[in-house]
Amino acid sequence: MNQKILVAGSGKSGIAASRLILKTGGEVILYDSNAALHKEELLGRLGEEESVSVLLGELKKEDLTDVSLCVISPGISMDAPFVSVLKEADIPVWSEIQLAYHHAKGKLAAITGTNGKTTTTALTGEIMKAHYDQVFVVGNIGVPYTEEALKTGGDSVTVAEISSFQLETITDFRPDVSAILNITPDHLDRHKTMECYIEVKERITSNQRPQDSCILNFDDPVLREFGAALTPKAVYFSSRQFLEEGYCMEGDRIIWNHNGEKTEIANIHEIQLLGRHNHENIMAAAAISAQMGVPMDVIRKVVREFKAVEHRIEFVAEKAGVKYFNDSKGTNPDAAIQAIKAMPGPTLLIAGGYDKNSQYDEWIESFDGKVKYMVLLGQTREKIAECAARHGFTNVMYAEDMQEAVKVCASYANRGDHVLLSPACASWGMFKCYEERGEIFKECVRNM
Repeated sequence: MNQKILVAGSGKSGIAASRLILKTGGEVILYDSNAALHKEELLGRLGEEESVSVLLGELKKEDLTDVSLCVISPGISMDAPFVSVLKEADIPVWSEIQLAYHHAKGKLAAITGTNGKTTTTALTGEIMKAHYDQVFVVGNIGVPYTEEALKTGGDSVTVAEISSFQLETITDFRPDVSAILNITPDHLDRHKTMECYIEVKERITSNQRPQDSCILNFDDPVLREFGAALTPKAVYFSSRQFLEEGYCMEGDRIIWNHNGEKTEIANIHEIQLLGRHNHENIMAAAAISAQMGVPMDVIRKVVREFKAVEHRIEFVAEKAGVKYFNDSKGTNPDAAIQAIKAMPGPTLLIAGGYDKNSQYDEWIESFDGKVKYMVLLGQTREKIAECAARHGFTNVMYAEDMQEAVKVCASYANRGDHVLLSPACASWGMFKCYEERGEIFKECVRNM
């Protein structure tokens, strides 16, 4: 890749993309609009000073001399001012996953959707590792695709968690198997409308061919309609309806119906994941894995042994007869609804955070007598409290930080209750990321 490439964003994704470009013979201009960053520190992360220059602050057209491509980090909106400078200079913009795909080899399974991506990706990765020798699990799950792309080979399998932000700027990105788990309102501060958000999610299939496949949630009317006109083969799963062809529930059993034959994947009492939404994640992972050639006996074994992903309805501890669960990855109302449904009894809820222009009515309605108290943090606390009051829920308290929130819940909880961190909001403003939020919650619980 003997080109001069502008990498926009100096975080984890941007650094990984820069390293890939340098390893393939390219030259990097590492750009960040934050003029307060230190060039020496950024260069130190890369260790390739002779092929890297750092540009901070405002981007001007004259800065783009000989630049042939921009690789943009997913956290940067296409509405950012410097993007108009790129467009004026007629410089194409790639996402980090597009750059990785350009260099990667082997088979690719790519998973998107509003909720359940991380659990489904992690479970699919474990199933693949039980069958294939070389497996890479990448993307939003924590490891940038660009960090692993050059390690892939003709016989390797990559499982990627893909966000809507990453799909905005793909060109020929083509998974062998794609999955859209569900689509509910999220990131509308960036995508503006649901129509735009849906269209971006559906781009994951845009380059797939008839021999490829796409796993879709039959219970989502948007995805059911989308699948009817797909070029790749549509494979459906449903937790609410019996499917003559596809993955579904039969009583307490998760089954696969195919060509008139019924195969049991697991009984829900044998698995270690809580809630209907996790039954859907299991169906999706099983469907992806089967389409990637994994035998059903391997899928069945891994499904039964798999434990919850960190920060997703993760059991933390039991203190004085009260069980504490960390669902910090519940960053939108729909994800938080699933976590509440998964709680087996009375619950004290810690919520609130950064405002993504979400609406909270359906979430508050889902409390349905199960939530005893709600302790609110962050930017959205007044907005959520006002919404709760409109729906008749007034057992609301505020906390200034996570330690105070946990202490308040502990003081109001009775033996047999559950304390759940499931914020329904992003972590930004109070925490660097949802992982940090979850770790602080767990530390507060363990230190009680």
